Amino acid sequence: MIPYEFLIGLRYTRSRKGAAREAFVSVISMFSMAGIALGVAALIVVLSVMNGFQKELRTRILSVASHIEIRAYPELGDWASAEKIAKQNPRVIAAAPYILGQAMLSYDGVSRGSLLRGVDPASEALVADVGDHMKAGRFDALTPGSFGIVLGLEQARALNVGMGDDLVVIIPQGLATPAGTMPRLRSFKVVGVFDIGMYEFDSGLAFVNIEDAQRLYRMSGVSGVRLKVDDLLRAPTIGREIADELPFSLEVRDWTRSHANFFRAVQIEKRMMFLILMLIVFVAAFNIISAQVMVVTEKQADIAILRTLGASPSSILGIFIFQGALVGVIGTLIGVVGGIALALNVDVVVPAIERLFNVQFLDKSVYYISDLPSDLQSGDVTVVATTALFFALAATVYPAWKAARVNPAAALRYE
Repeated sequence: MIPYEFLIGLRYTRSRKGAAREAFVSVISMFSMAGIALGVAALIVVLSVMNGFQKELRTRILSVASHIEIRAYPELGDWASAEKIAKQNPRVIAAAPYILGQAMLSYDGVSRGSLLRGVDPASEALVADVGDHMKAGRFDALTPGSFGIVLGLEQARALNVGMGDDLVVIIPQGLATPAGTMPRLRSFKVVGVFDIGMYEFDSGLAFVNIEDAQRLYRMSGVSGVRLKVDDLLRAPTIGREIADELPFSLEVRDWTRSHANFFRAVQIEKRMMFLILMLIVFVAAFNIISAQVMVVTEKQADIAILRTLGASPSSILGIFIFQGALVGVIGTLIGVVGGIALALNVDVVVPAIERLFNVQFLDKSVYYISDLPSDLQSGDVTVVATTALFFALAATVYPAWKAARVNPAAALRYE
């Protein structure tokens, strides 16, 4: 009960023994199939890696940054009222005040610029996960009046400090003295070291207790209030709702605005990689066209006989569309299976290649993370497979149309 068009199309995909021309066409079809499989697999793996990179970047940024911030300049005096208004939104699950300022950290003749964030460890633990990334010490060791400091791992290495060492924190606000304006400085003891895994934070952010920061910067209020919401993807909408309830003098910023450049760059790279790698599938589709044209030229006598036996032009069209589509379908299936398998095992394959060739694909100081992540999404697989099948089917249209227009009398004239 299988339509004869399918059976003939399937027969034409295989070459006869001793038929050199048919064997050559079959080889071209195999290369076309391999090209489609390679392109589909590469697209699935690359898109999965880009998704994983975006997810990992978001996770690591939000382990230090906040979903939403309420800020004021130069400082937020009545921060408790702003926090109370924000918590009235049912989607806000935690809030924590903070102080943010610039500082120079100095130890044993080595100095490094840094952002100094004053926090309440108990409240900060509700909106960020820095305490889960401690390499040494404890985050809750930042007690009021102890003048302790928690450094990033890269920053601690650059300063060559360890647990219990005393370093000098210098801030740009100066003191007026008879000798001129002198910067304010204070000695802090290292009570912890964290490692987020992002060079930006690990090398340029330090934490102190919020009361110690108020004394250092001579502030009576805070820089702002950090909020955590139940759905970070809805943070822009929640931020607008909160901003409508607060005085217009306060600024409300969500994480998509504070770190927009990171995620926009990843999204642009994902689109460009999709377009570039889709060229592999496009070239393979051109190979299908060339192979199909050669098959049509070789099978003109067969086409003429089929026409004289009563086959309609639409049946001839179906034979060659099925033959070309079969190459595309098999190549796409192989590519999808191989791409999914590789995307799910990137964390195993890439380290093995790095060890084998003694290379490092990702430098933490350049790419923010050192491990190659992967996040396979069914939507990407569907789009890639559908696009590949479309190219393969489109490539069969012209050769099949050419076959359907073969004149039986002209094709059999010299047979």
